[in-house]
Amino acid sequence: MQKKVLIAGESWMSYTTHVKGFDSFYTSVYEEGVGPIRTAIEQAGYQVDYIPNHHAPEKFPFTMEELKEYSCVILSDIGSNTLLLAPDTFSKSIRKPNRCQLIKDYVEQGGSFLMVGGYMSFTGVDAKTRYGQTPIKDVLPVECLDIDDRAEHPEGVVPVIVKEHEAIKGLPKEWPHFLGYNKTKATAQGEVLVTIDGDPFIAVGEFGKGKSAVFTSDCAPHWGPPEFVNWEYYNELWKGILDYLTK
Repeated sequence: MQKKVLIAGESWMSYTTHVKGFDSFYTSVYEEGVGPIRTAIEQAGYQVDYIPNHHAPEKFPFTMEELKEYSCVILSDIGSNTLLLAPDTFSKSIRKPNRCQLIKDYVEQGGSFLMVGGYMSFTGVDAKTRYGQTPIKDVLPVECLDIDDRAEHPEGVVPVIVKEHEAIKGLPKEWPHFLGYNKTKATAQGEVLVTIDGDPFIAVGEFGKGKSAVFTSDCAPHWGPPEFVNWEYYNELWKGILDYLTK
């Protein structure tokens, strides 16, 4: 029987104003960045359910029973407010479960969790994402900063393996470059396996009966450039992390 994985996030909408002399007009577009990581995980033998950002406020699981259908939950570029402020709570002042607390409890009861980096991961752009101020901080193998945590590297920066581990078994020493990442701090509760510019890049940890991991850059552009997405080891990277977490 296939193990099921839930991915939430990795989508966005853009609304653009075009000015042409006296006149202006507007265009809008909806885009997803989940394709590469979703394909990699499916090719590794997992069944993937995907919830884009605009559906997550209502459709991300509210109960432990729903979460336990999954062997792993992945949050990628989705802010904590999207999970905390369900429409009924924000618009109608109705109490709903704290889904950040739910993820923490899910891990401690034996589930697995992966946070992938981006402008709306960890602490995030303008410190708006703020997972370090939620219960999820207790099941992360790194510590989130209290400020905007983006480490922008337009010149490119290359990850370095610092510890052998089954989650990254078979990956080469030479990696493609990245254009940025979320800066975090190592903790005693986690193992840093790969660093980037001296900061955690891939880290893992065990919490209660479950496991969690972080990948502190994008799984796709813009921080994850085509050189990474098209890397011959891209699929193997995600397979190794998921196999370790759900073992």
